[in-house]
Amino acid sequence: MRLHVAPTDCVWLRDSAPIAVEEESRDIVLLDWKFNAWAKYDNWALDDRVGATVASITGLRREEPRTPDGARIVLEGGGVDVNGDGLLLVTEEWLLSGVQVRNPGLSRGDYEQIFAEWLGIDRTIWLGEGCVGDDTHGHIDDVARFIAPDTIVLAVEQDPADDNHARSMDNLHRLERAAQAPGVAALRIVTLPFPRAVTMNGERLPASYANFYMANGAVLVPTFNDPNDRVALDTLANLLPSHRVIGIHAVDLVWGLGTLHCLTQQEPAGRPTGDS
Repeated sequence: MRLHVAPTDCVWLRDSAPIAVEEESRDIVLLDWKFNAWAKYDNWALDDRVGATVASITGLRREEPRTPDGARIVLEGGGVDVNGDGLLLVTEEWLLSGVQVRNPGLSRGDYEQIFAEWLGIDRTIWLGEGCVGDDTHGHIDDVARFIAPDTIVLAVEQDPADDNHARSMDNLHRLERAAQAPGVAALRIVTLPFPRAVTMNGERLPASYANFYMANGAVLVPTFNDPNDRVALDTLANLLPSHRVIGIHAVDLVWGLGTLHCLTQQEPAGRPTGDS
């Protein structure tokens, strides 16, 4: 492991760092999307240079995804989750609402074309809303994640009095319909609980176990000093028996409006020696 120091405006590399994809030639390319601080803040100039920095360090080719008219496409890594086999999860709140608009004028169909062209996606599943307190306005990584090509874990709030209940139940129903759609591979949906509401200075924070990070052989899971910590850890451990599931206390971290997945952006594995 090597440590590289680079200036940034914030720590959330999931959204500012490039997404690595493998082309049919098996070449690795870094997709350096435009970053504009979630269309909300004005301090993002350093973050928007992270892609070029990573390309310089790794020596990998960097491309800037653009629309047909030449505009750079704004997209954050925390807003999409893929199964590695042509399926992508995203929320309407993030890309289709009139709040924090990333790419004015782009439609649902436009985004699906972008996902197909740049990420190799055959099918997009649109959920409704992200979790309460999400400063990004709808990132998928706090609500639904693939842990296998055919398995999705979904954060569901069972308490009708909690603000996450209605939106999470809507997402569950959307996923259930998607899993039953004709002509598509079966999908398994497993629910994760939410912790009880985490607040700071009266503000509801986006505390969610779905913001875990899957590494090689390990899963790092945010915990919140809550009884549901154990439920979430056991659920993921049962689904991923070959991984070590590690809980990391994240109450202080979520005060920054993100946790472990938000902090990270994985790097592609190198080819084995002698690979042709």
